Amino acid sequence: MDLNLKNKKALVVASSQGLGKAIAAQLAQEGAKVMITSRDEAKLQAVQKEFRDHYNVEVEYHRADVTNPEDIKQLVKYTAEILGGIDILINNAGGPPGGTFESLTDEDWEKAFQLNLLSHVRLIRDALPELKKNGGRIINIASSSIKQPIPGLLLSNTFRLGIVGMTKTLSEELAAYNILINTVAPGRISTDRVDYLDQHNADRQNISKEEVAERAKSNIPLRRYGTPEEFANVVTFLASDASSYVTGSSILVDGGMVKAL
Repeated sequence: MDLNLKNKKALVVASSQGLGKAIAAQLAQEGAKVMITSRDEAKLQAVQKEFRDHYNVEVEYHRADVTNPEDIKQLVKYTAEILGGIDILINNAGGPPGGTFESLTDEDWEKAFQLNLLSHVRLIRDALPELKKNGGRIINIASSSIKQPIPGLLLSNTFRLGIVGMTKTLSEELAAYNILINTVAPGRISTDRVDYLDQHNADRQNISKEEVAERAKSNIPLRRYGTPEEFANVVTFLASDASSYVTGSSILVDGGMVKAL
């Protein structure tokens, strides 16, 4: 199958590690021109070198804090200038901290809103003029909590659902411009974020992190955590011409973990 990604221009947010990094690597290997970004310039430089040495691909980078609206504007502007436009926007951000309703403050709620919902809104808004030129793809990375709330992750359970509502609404509004938009939700993928969540649950339950992981795997039909590369494969398909009749969808990549229909 020809994904027709060669020379497509892709902005991948939060891509110095984890899922974002895996997505950027996959797109670059398919021939796309890729801009990676995060708050840590040293990490971005290291990823750029790693991609060059290990995958023989070149990517550009630009440091940005996606909770800062001016950083977002500059990131989009720089990406369009350096890559020659934007065809693909991958919206991604680190997950909010765990906590129960009574333990979370107004500041916690505000930070999570800025990071996990408003950053997506702003990135889409600023990238739209570029995406409208030739049509394109927007892929919002969320969480399996969009289908099945995760105990102890109230902030994620709340704001990830906001992404789904926005995605579904925009799928109709943007169709006239041939812009397709979808949400992709990871389950237990082997990343630093899942390692943090396992430790958080271990502390909450007063058991070992290894026991938490084994219990989690026992609830996954495939009996293992996924890899970032497996997740990136799905996102890459949605970013490609092969997904030309998929928009407004929420797709789980979870090994069958979520039991909801």
